[in-house]
Amino acid sequence: MNFGEFSPTQPLLLGFDPGRDKCGIAVMGLDRQLHYHQVVQSAQAVKTIETLRKKYPISLMVMGDQTTAKQWKKKLLESLAETLNIILIDERNTSLLARDRYWIMYPPKGLSKLIPQGMRQPPRPIDDIVAILLIERYLNRLTEPMNS
Repeated sequence: MNFGEFSPTQPLLLGFDPGRDKCGIAVMGLDRQLHYHQVVQSAQAVKTIETLRKKYPISLMVMGDQTTAKQWKKKLLESLAETLNIILIDERNTSLLARDRYWIMYPPKGLSKLIPQGMRQPPRPIDDIVAILLIERYLNRLTEPMNS
């Protein structure tokens, strides 16, 4: 996905789905407009995040809380020169939800339309879509009425 021209009108959130081999990264506004999403090799994740922070006014990172989250959070806080607030979000079931979202974002074509959605496998990694879902979970949490 290319960067293109961008003039920010609001703070943006960076979604990060950390992994051992690959990571999903997404940039989304508070208005839920998606500005960027990509799956990168884990070795390139910090560099990609640094590049995105130069391009976009990212105010917060929303990161999945599972397997490698603690190591990644430590690594990110050590690597990124400027401080960045990182919020951990429950990422249970996001892989399954991301698979469904993939088919909404990229509807199947040709004969693959005949295969039931539950049996279709996306043709590429979907970690970036998980990162999108993490941002949406965070935003949903912000807009839910407080329980009294």
